[in-house]
Amino acid sequence: MEIVLATRNRKKSEELQRILAGADVTVLTLNDFPDCPEVVEDKDTFEGNAIKKASEVASYTGRVAVADDSGLEVYALGNAPGVFSARYAGENADDEKNIRKLLDEMKDIEPAKRGARFVCCIAFAQPNHQTKTFLGFVEGVIGTEVRGSGGFGYDPVFYPLNSSKTFAEITPKEKDEVSHRKKALEGWGDYLKKTYFSKT
Repeated sequence: MEIVLATRNRKKSEELQRILAGADVTVLTLNDFPDCPEVVEDKDTFEGNAIKKASEVASYTGRVAVADDSGLEVYALGNAPGVFSARYAGENADDEKNIRKLLDEMKDIEPAKRGARFVCCIAFAQPNHQTKTFLGFVEGVIGTEVRGSGGFGYDPVFYPLNSSKTFAEITPKEKDEVSHRKKALEGWGDYLKKTYFSKT
């Protein structure tokens, strides 16, 4: 089976492909379809954005497509930044600016109330517009300073529960084992096995 990952984000693509390693699939990305139009992420939920991306890419490529929308929800901030995680500090913001804004907004929040979670929604779409979604979560807390140089996004300030290291301080393999994306992909993988590979 050929599956198109609906992303041009190199780090996200690498993470997804590591997790999919060993599966009986041929993995393509949007870099294999340079003329594929960009999908505008204008929905107000992770599920809505993931479904839109996967559906539009599946329609364009004529292949099944998988897209994810993921982000950070901080409970003390009313679950912000949420679907705006990638552009929390503005449309052209980078990871550094987003983190700086988050830490500034949380500077007066006590340690016991710095709970947060990463959320991932995986959407699996076929060219006939049939879709299926799978959710994954990882709970944790937001630190008060940047620590580590690995990962991407908010990884340098996110401590998964019961860990003394941020996501940016652990190895990619260690992150893959507990990440929200891994959990969502496990649900998708179980669905693939039951639906597509159980009779082979």
